Amino acid sequence: MARIVMKFGGTSVADLERIRNVAQRVKNEVDAGNEVAVVVSAMSQVTNQLVGYCEEASPMYDAREYDVVVSSGEQVTSGLLAIVLQSMGVPARSWQGWQIPIRTDSVHAKARIADIGTDEISTRMKKGEVVVVPGFQGVGTDNRVTTLGRGGSDTSAVALAAACGADRCDIYTDVDGIYTTDPRIVSRARKLDKITYEEMLELASLGAKVLQTRSVEMAMKHDVRLQVLSSFEDKPGTFVCNEDEIVEKELVSGIAYSRDEAKVTLIGVPDHPGISAGIFGPLADTSINVDMIVQNVSEDGQTTNMTFTVPRGDLKRAIKLLESKKESIVYERMIFDSDVVKISVVGVGMRTHAGVAATMFEALAEKGINIQVITTSEIKVSVLIAEEYLELAIRALHTAYGLDADEE
Repeated sequence: MARIVMKFGGTSVADLERIRNVAQRVKNEVDAGNEVAVVVSAMSQVTNQLVGYCEEASPMYDAREYDVVVSSGEQVTSGLLAIVLQSMGVPARSWQGWQIPIRTDSVHAKARIADIGTDEISTRMKKGEVVVVPGFQGVGTDNRVTTLGRGGSDTSAVALAAACGADRCDIYTDVDGIYTTDPRIVSRARKLDKITYEEMLELASLGAKVLQTRSVEMAMKHDVRLQVLSSFEDKPGTFVCNEDEIVEKELVSGIAYSRDEAKVTLIGVPDHPGISAGIFGPLADTSINVDMIVQNVSEDGQTTNMTFTVPRGDLKRAIKLLESKKESIVYERMIFDSDVVKISVVGVGMRTHAGVAATMFEALAEKGINIQVITTSEIKVSVLIAEEYLELAIRALHTAYGLDADEE
C-alpha cells in the first residue's frame, strides 16, 4: 500500500466525460489498496474566462476579490470529481483550501504556501476516503482566499505530497512524460524514464512547459518523487527524482528553448566601476529580469559594449528606461533585436565530461548558425541565436548529442 497524490490539469478535467476518466484512474489506485489524495485544476479555459471577467469588471480590480473569483474554477472541478467518485462507489469528499487548511502568505494572486494542516485529511485517507483538493488556492494570514499564480496547481500537489508524507506525486497531463526536446520539432525525440530534479528545474526555467518551476523547486527541497504521465494513455511516465536514483547519467538529458527573448546592446559604454550597476539596477527596480549578459571591452580599454537579454514583453519598457538614463549611463547608442531565441542543453553528466560546449558550437557552425550570446552553468549551456534558425538548431543539436530515438 502506498500514499499517492494525483494531480490532474485543465485538459484532463475539461468536461464531464474526462472527469469520469479521471475518476476511473483514481478508483484503480483505491482498488489497488492505495491511500489517495487528488489535486485538480479548473476545467480547460475556465481560469482564462474568470480572469477576463475580473478585467472587464474593473481594470483596477481588488486582488483579494480577484482571488475569490479565479479560485472558483478549481472549486467546481473538485466538487464534480467527488460526486462522480461517489457515484462509482468510492468514498470521496472535496476540501477547499481554507478547510484543510493550506496556509499561505497574503500576497494575493501570487501567494506562497507556508504550511498545510494534514491531520484530518490523513485520518480520512487511512479510512479509505479519497481527499479531493482544488489546486491553486489557499488561505492567507488575513483569513481570505489566496491563489498561487498561474500554474500553481502543480505546486499545490507537490506541497500536499510533502506535507502528508506521500510516497509519490503523479502529475497527469496531456503528454505522456518528459522528452529530450519538443516532439513537435523533433519527431525522433525520446521519452525519458528518469530525470533529476536539477535537470528538470533547468528545463522548466528555460522554457519546457511540462512542469511549473516552483513545483520542481519544492519537490527537490522536500524530496518528493514526481511522475509525469498522460491522462489519456495507460503507459509509464517519467520520474523526476534524486540524482543517486539514476545509475548512468546522460551527458545531455534534454534541449529546451525559449522564444520569450529580446536582445539589447549598449554601444560605447565607459569602462569603469559602477557602470553595470547603473544599467542593471534601474532595470531590477522596475521588475525587468535580465538573463544573458556579455561584455566586450574595446581595444583602447576605455569603452565597452554591453549586451543582455530581457523578456520580449518587457523590451519596450527596457528601451524607454535606458533612454531616460542615457545621460547617467553615458552610452553612445543602443540597438535591440526581438527576433532571437535561447536554446539550452541540459545534463548532470556535464559535471564529469568535457567538450559539451564544443559539440554545441560545432553542430551549430556546421549549419551556418551564428551564436550571438553564450552563458553556462554547471549543468547547462545556453546560446542566443536568430529565431529563424530555431528548429534547424534544435534538430542539429539533438542529433549531435545522440538523443535521437532509434527508428522503428
